[in-house]
Amino acid sequence: MRVVVQRCENASVTINNQVVGRISNGLCLLVGFTAGDNKKNIEKMIGKILKLRIFPDENGIMNKSVLDENGSILSVSQFTLYADTSKGNRPSYIKALNGEEASKLYEYFNNELRKFIKVETGIFGADMNVTLSNIGPTTILLEM
Repeated sequence: MRVVVQRCENASVTINNQVVGRISNGLCLLVGFTAGDNKKNIEKMIGKILKLRIFPDENGIMNKSVLDENGSILSVSQFTLYADTSKGNRPSYIKALNGEEASKLYEYFNNELRKFIKVETGIFGADMNVTLSNIGPTTILLEM
């Protein structure tokens, strides 16, 4: 499981010119799954994301989590996180989990996150336009 975490002022997902998810002050997560990913890995990843201290405290030091900030999360499925370009310029996605299984894990991921924080999403498998204002910029790659 790979998650790109981006601290953002605002973020949205648009499909066919219609906004389907929008947040302000929080995290935009690009989420990808591979073979062997399971609910236990997802639960560990959620713990890492929610405890990640990348928001500034009163001294301007990154010392607060998204929960400390009363922020929210925009979660976007992203199978291309498992792109492999080792054999040329055309990426292979063979390491990405198949759509049916990945969809179930993505749904579980978002439902578990919602137990702790407000979560907006895109639509799994859709052609999405993701827009965000990355603060910092702060971008972290997490992997399980």
